[in-house]
Amino acid sequence: MLVTQQPVLRRFWYPVIPMSALETGPQAFTLLKTPLVLWLNELGQPCAVLDRCCHRSAQLSKGVVCNGHIRCPYHGWEFDGSGTCVKVPQLTDNFIPPTYKVEGFRCQERYGYVWVALADPLTDIPEISEVADPRFRQIHQFYEVWKCAGLRLMENSFDNAHPHFVHQQSFGVISEPVPPDLDSLEELEYGLRATSVLPVFNSDLQKQNLRMSEDRTVRILEGTWFMPFGRKLKITYPNGLIHIIFTGAAPIDDQTSQVVQFCLRNDSEAEVSAESIIAFDRQVTLEDQWVLESTDYDVPLDIKVEQHMFTDKPGIVMRRKLAALLKAHGEVEARRSRDPEPTPMVGQTQKRGRSSPPWV
Repeated sequence: MLVTQQPVLRRFWYPVIPMSALETGPQAFTLLKTPLVLWLNELGQPCAVLDRCCHRSAQLSKGVVCNGHIRCPYHGWEFDGSGTCVKVPQLTDNFIPPTYKVEGFRCQERYGYVWVALADPLTDIPEISEVADPRFRQIHQFYEVWKCAGLRLMENSFDNAHPHFVHQQSFGVISEPVPPDLDSLEELEYGLRATSVLPVFNSDLQKQNLRMSEDRTVRILEGTWFMPFGRKLKITYPNGLIHIIFTGAAPIDDQTSQVVQFCLRNDSEAEVSAESIIAFDRQVTLEDQWVLESTDYDVPLDIKVEQHMFTDKPGIVMRRKLAALLKAHGEVEARRSRDPEPTPMVGQTQKRGRSSPPWV
């Protein structure tokens, strides 16, 4: 699926930039190939409009913020958060034609990040209730570009088969490659929720973070996928520690995602430092990134295109739900053109198809 060619994906909220990044002035961001300028208005609220002045197409992100408005660096025209031009220095009669405007977009702050929807959103910003729970502390982990599709990242988050190989240096157990099946898998209107229990190895850093001395433990997992590219992973350990990770991938273009990740913990800085928590999760995510950036960004929604096994159930549901979303909005899956299948040589027989396994 080529995300930039699926208009319905513009109808979701994406975390695009930390609020703190706007404290120094306007910032440019590209979402689904749409160039944006982001800034804070006079009330400290984030705004997002098209990063092109309607006068002579200069990038507004190269301008400055004046009285809560974005001022174009070329001729000083100013625009408010809706994209309406509110000042033209060259006009002396104070009449500004209504055609002097740029496209504005829905923009909100949530969890310390700026969220943008390019069209009328189908869902709300994902609800992470623990952010408001005083028993939990929130820790920003990273904000960076990954050269992979958001859907690959989402599927990876629910794949209990990969940790024993990809994460064998951090918590995987490569000698035990067969994970337990899911305990439950519930489809939501715009997402899914899955639960499972995963045996894991405790590295020295993880022992420190979990306040455990044992070499082995289990992760009691509850994962929630928020269509299209957001997930919340709640990890509960036998000692009562809860470690929640939210990861959101904002598609810059078909091949690239801006990834935001923060976590929540029901412990204190005095018990385990944020630096130590970030260090362990950073090791895990870099292991994921190394593999995911080698995958094909054009993820097929047709489940017959790639092969699957029983641990791929959540990813199969994701693909089916996204395919259904496109169909419901009158869209077909956009794929990049590929070389045609080779013609069998004389005397060579083609492999016959076989019925799908039960998890497909």
